[in-house]
Amino acid sequence: MFSNVNIKIEPGELVGLIGANGTGKITLFKLITGELTATDGAIVKGKNTKLGQMLQFADYKNSLTVYDEALTVFADVESMENELNLINDRLQSKPGDASLIERQIFLTEEIQRRDGLVYKAITRSALLGLGFSDSDLEKECRFLSGGQLSKLALCKLLLSDSNLILLDEPTNHLDIDSVMWLEDFLSKYKGAAIIISHDRFFLDKATSKTIEICAKKVTMTKYSYSNHKKLMEQKRLTAEREHKKSIKEIERIEAIIKQQKQFNQERNYVTIASKEKQIDRIKSRLGCLEVTASKMQFSFRTANESSNEVLSLNNISKAFGENKLFSGVKLDILKGDRVFIMGPNGCGKSTLLKIIMREIKPDSGFIKLGNSVKTGYFDQNITKLINTNTVLEEAWSQDRRINQTQIRSALASFLFFNDDAYKLVEELSGGERTRLALLKLMLLFPNFLILDEPTNHLDISSREVFEDALLNFEGTVLTVSHDRYLINKLASKIAILESDGLKIIEGTYEDYLQYKTKGRQEESIIKQKKNDYKLRKERESEERKRKGEIERLERRISELELEITQAENELCEPEIAVDYQKVFELSDKLTKKKEQLVQLYHNWEKLIS
Repeated sequence: MFSNVNIKIEPGELVGLIGANGTGKITLFKLITGELTATDGAIVKGKNTKLGQMLQFADYKNSLTVYDEALTVFADVESMENELNLINDRLQSKPGDASLIERQIFLTEEIQRRDGLVYKAITRSALLGLGFSDSDLEKECRFLSGGQLSKLALCKLLLSDSNLILLDEPTNHLDIDSVMWLEDFLSKYKGAAIIISHDRFFLDKATSKTIEICAKKVTMTKYSYSNHKKLMEQKRLTAEREHKKSIKEIERIEAIIKQQKQFNQERNYVTIASKEKQIDRIKSRLGCLEVTASKMQFSFRTANESSNEVLSLNNISKAFGENKLFSGVKLDILKGDRVFIMGPNGCGKSTLLKIIMREIKPDSGFIKLGNSVKTGYFDQNITKLINTNTVLEEAWSQDRRINQTQIRSALASFLFFNDDAYKLVEELSGGERTRLALLKLMLLFPNFLILDEPTNHLDISSREVFEDALLNFEGTVLTVSHDRYLINKLASKIAILESDGLKIIEGTYEDYLQYKTKGRQEESIIKQKKNDYKLRKERESEERKRKGEIERLERRISELELEITQAENELCEPEIAVDYQKVFELSDKLTKKKEQLVQLYHNWEKLIS
């Protein structure tokens, strides 16, 4: 697979692992985890390294809910909390027990280190961030789809106590918002990670180093994906120039040797021997040019031009039972448009494409295809391939008019060489099935491509070839995709699918980001205005209460002053003055009223100020 691999992962480093399908990325993971043993060399892990791994295919077929399954990551924390409660109870009867106090301190610190005070909130936040809904959290794991199981496995790994995590295609099954959440999570992650991914946008955002497996060699650079590829291309061109220069130098020296042989003198043979040694030295440094991996080579060609108006959707709606996906969908696509449909998982993007292809009936609305429009549809699940066919039979079934030489040449363009043509379709990997489906699409010669997640199973080099094919396609494109690199390179407009229709944004993914940023700013302004309005209303309410309280106090002060005056007048009356008991009662009442008056004046002064 590869040899002489020398790499080092430091604490806190996020490293991308790239390479074509089949080059040995998973093999490298298995060597790190110990599932495989290296033929030569050693893999050394730090004594405090805690390894965590998430593979593409996870399986949690139990009756626990999604939320409870995610919480199992913190089973050790729950165990420590239970032990700590027991120790606290025992310290009630043995308050000075040193061993209990020591254990209490250790458990408290360990629980805090493992986010013991907030782990339930963190778990919920992580699940929602990865695209689970509130209702999904209560769903039993055995009812989850493959994509949801993978997201749950990713969530558990991210929440685990591991400080070196191995991620295999973590962005598969995530919508763009969830991928952005993952990028943000990893930017704050304190551990190290090695990440296999074909998502170039994600690699640029999330990683700071890159390991590439190519031509059985493993190269590591201190750059994220795009800068790594630029560096490797510069090295390749430099090596190519040096190789050509050395070959020319060898040819020049060989010409001198040939000339010297013609002279046939003794001194000429001394020169010949010297020049031959010179050639040997150059050849020893020359080596071989690195063989680059085979790439797909194809283009989409149209058999005829379509009309200017390619597709019109008018008030399309669809629901499955009580699950309303969308309504009021309107879209006009003109010749040459490259429209990308975006939206969260489950919003109905694939369903909308199936409605356009008339595989599903809409609940309401009208679909109109323009004149001379010939569609070519790529299904995300690649369900149209016949598993019992060989690759050759399946490709040939698209167009029986072409001969075997032409179809074998087409297969080779999609990396199906020699005996690959006789593989059964059911034996193909996800990437191979995608390539075969794209080959059939090419042989249709459509002028309107309708594509549902076409890059999902393609490696990076195949994605780049596919992008170039779309870029040079003279027809029209409607695509559902989460591949931000593809969207940014090709989109002429982006359609955001929401429950009440499509929101159209002219431009690429960068324009979409600006739209979102502007939207958040506007939301913030609206929220601020709402907060300002609420605050003003609260202040007005407080002011009304203050004025009302002042008026109440002033009325009560007036009443109390009148009562005091009346009490003082009573004390001056002759019949009261001679009655000791009445004088005592009135004097006591008068004192209390004056104390009340002092307190009322004090409260009034506070409100006035």
